[in-house]
Amino acid sequence: MRGLWPPFLRQYTIIILVCVGGFVGGVVDFSVQGSSDPYLVGVTGTSETLLYFTKVKLGSPPREFKVQIDTGSDVLWVCCNSCNNCPRTSGLGIQLNFFDPSSSSTAGQVRCSDPICSSAVQTTATQCSSQTDQCSYTFQYGDGSGTSGYYVSDTLYFDAILRDSLIANSSALIVFGCSAYQSGDLTKTDKAVDGIFGFGQGELSVISQLSTRGITPRVFSHCLKGEGNGGGILVLGEILEPGIVYSPLVPSQPHYNLNLQSITINGQLLPIDPAAFATSKSQGTIVDSGTTLTYLVAEAYDPFVSAVNAIVSPSVTPIISKGNQCYLVSTSVSQVFPQASFNFAGGASMVLKPEDYLIPSGSSGGSAIWCIGFQKVQGVSILGDLVLKDKIFVYDLVRQRIGWANYDCSLSVNVCGYF
Repeated sequence: MRGLWPPFLRQYTIIILVCVGGFVGGVVDFSVQGSSDPYLVGVTGTSETLLYFTKVKLGSPPREFKVQIDTGSDVLWVCCNSCNNCPRTSGLGIQLNFFDPSSSSTAGQVRCSDPICSSAVQTTATQCSSQTDQCSYTFQYGDGSGTSGYYVSDTLYFDAILRDSLIANSSALIVFGCSAYQSGDLTKTDKAVDGIFGFGQGELSVISQLSTRGITPRVFSHCLKGEGNGGGILVLGEILEPGIVYSPLVPSQPHYNLNLQSITINGQLLPIDPAAFATSKSQGTIVDSGTTLTYLVAEAYDPFVSAVNAIVSPSVTPIISKGNQCYLVSTSVSQVFPQASFNFAGGASMVLKPEDYLIPSGSSGGSAIWCIGFQKVQGVSILGDLVLKDKIFVYDLVRQRIGWANYDCSLSVNVCGYF
């Protein structure tokens, strides 16, 4: 896997449009590396082997860190120099760096008495030590991995896009995590990065911190390129393109929950009880760029696979491979497999091409093996990179909605700036 991605070169152009509205702030641009190209991912049960990441510069003098883009969590954290169980090498062909607060002239400790610790982050994931007076955290992720450490404040450097589309170097003091311990998949070297860039709605997310300072609007957008070397677009700002449809966020949820109402295949409604999608503490549908594949509750997964089988069985040979529903295919999947549509509240539909739910998994007897990339789970459905790729996604946290449209993520985009 080493050397999988060359350094990402920005192939798109951001065109700034001056917009009028209730937002404040300009546009901040981050580069994107990584891929969910199905030819690179493969089906390996529920394991996730590839991801999208960006680069952030922290501290004085600034050091560069590569962090996974994760809309399923809130906090930006990086591995610190004292970290236990942190990988020292990466199978992604990148050099790993470690943050050293003592080497940054602008780094500061977040103490228990700090308002951002005593109010903004008083959650079950946050603790305060009377012995060290450190505001600390412990995070557990859905795959069973975890990290713990303490919060620091330091300078984040970023590219600000001006109204004439010129790039200006800018910076802001932010609070982020300094991880001292990792467990589970975070200890593995095959997909190791320097940390995680949480884009959730919490007060400690970078999008919330910059918005509070009036630097950016409380809107961000991404377009994750699915093929080839991947890459894409990540901007703190609103991408404006024709065809974007919006669905309201389910209120008062810790994640980006949408109200998935039904699934159709070739326009035919699948027999799924809508209660299977209802949002509760243990149910719902979330959008998560930190998840490579896509997970459907059994009540939706089984009808989905049955409907696909019924349509393609005359043309392909269904098989089971590594516990997954797969097919021997001797022609193009787009000629044989149907389109699917996830239908959400507000009338917004996410149309999926066969490549958005199928993953190649080798060959047999001259035929390609394609497998359903959805995984069957209980409780919470997760829309991961498999379906998010090759689409513009706009997270409008002011209007509490998410929008999307199919898009070539290597093309130019129009971004709304509020100056």
